[in-house]
Amino acid sequence: MGRLTGGDPSLLRRINSAVVLHALRAADCATLTEITQVTGLSRPTVEGVVEGLIEGGLVVERAAEEGGTRRQGRPARRFRFRAEAGHLLGLEIGAHRVAAVLADLDGQVLGAQTRDVDETADADARLERLRTAVTELLRRAGIARGSLRAVGVGTPGIVEADGTVRLGTALPQWTGLRLGERLGRSFKCPVLVENDANAAAVAEHWKGAATGSADVVFVLAGLSPGAGSLIGGRLHRGYGGAAGEIGALHLLGREASPETLLSTTGEPLHPLDEQAVADVFTLARAGDERARAAVDRFIQRLVHDIAALVLALDPELVVVGGWAAGLDGVLEPLRRELARYCLRPPRVTLSLLGEAAVATGALRLALDHVEEQLFAVEGAVTARR
Repeated sequence: MGRLTGGDPSLLRRINSAVVLHALRAADCATLTEITQVTGLSRPTVEGVVEGLIEGGLVVERAAEEGGTRRQGRPARRFRFRAEAGHLLGLEIGAHRVAAVLADLDGQVLGAQTRDVDETADADARLERLRTAVTELLRRAGIARGSLRAVGVGTPGIVEADGTVRLGTALPQWTGLRLGERLGRSFKCPVLVENDANAAAVAEHWKGAATGSADVVFVLAGLSPGAGSLIGGRLHRGYGGAAGEIGALHLLGREASPETLLSTTGEPLHPLDEQAVADVFTLARAGDERARAAVDRFIQRLVHDIAALVLALDPELVVVGGWAAGLDGVLEPLRRELARYCLRPPRVTLSLLGEAAVATGALRLALDHVEEQLFAVEGAVTARR
């Protein structure tokens, strides 16, 4: 960190502001004396910073509580962080649905909206469906679009830093789509686009099955599974954003395609969609031998895909989400087979967030961005070096 001197007044103000704001956000409310004790700043400095934050709309003085025992003298002024000063959106764009989650600056969810989408819908139709869902969500919540501070987006595919989908085979017209740029026309705030499995991994670490774990693999289990990984609590995207694309392992030639694995007739399963696979699992539960064999092949393939990541990353926990996580008999075979293949088998559990995982993770990414703007000191120091 650079050395701070009296010649850095704007930097000092920014640092003091971030420190005070962080203290207020961590507390329900606080007095000037309490803020001074927590931050170690002088009372005059704290008082000046708080007044500036009030002018900026991020802090408000809390009215004296009515009732209770009256004390002599003027009560101490109390202040709180205004979580309602701005809002965040977490969006999911999937094959069969789009979803939107709205929250305040504390990450408190204020509402959600979901719309079904035909899997054959082109990019324009899919994005229009998303815009309709967002408009309805904001209208119901009574929130102006201009109040949005950041928007996070989770979608299938390999996503570049600028929000371009470099490769996206799950959705029509998705490869090469400048998704961040397209959505940026609808929102006058930063739009952060992330792979859906990565977003879901972030969500499970924030509010789901992985809250107490720093090294986690989240598997978005489906016809072509994907995975998101956290290493030391931080999302691992890889050099080009393609980390976790385990659905491509069959291209190595050592395994059959999903269409062949799930076939009960000897011919490739067509059309290969979630309903067709669910039908195979239903037949297996009813005792159909060919369906049982297909399910066994499907689970074995999923185990191999997950084992590849487990052997490479040695995670503490594997969280299984996606629609396949709801199929009977998935979890125990995964545990049993991972114990066979892995040097140190991880714990394996199902997602606690279910279908909400991707949008929730996208919301967390938006919240992270805003928190960096509000509380980051390193960026301020680096900028002044």
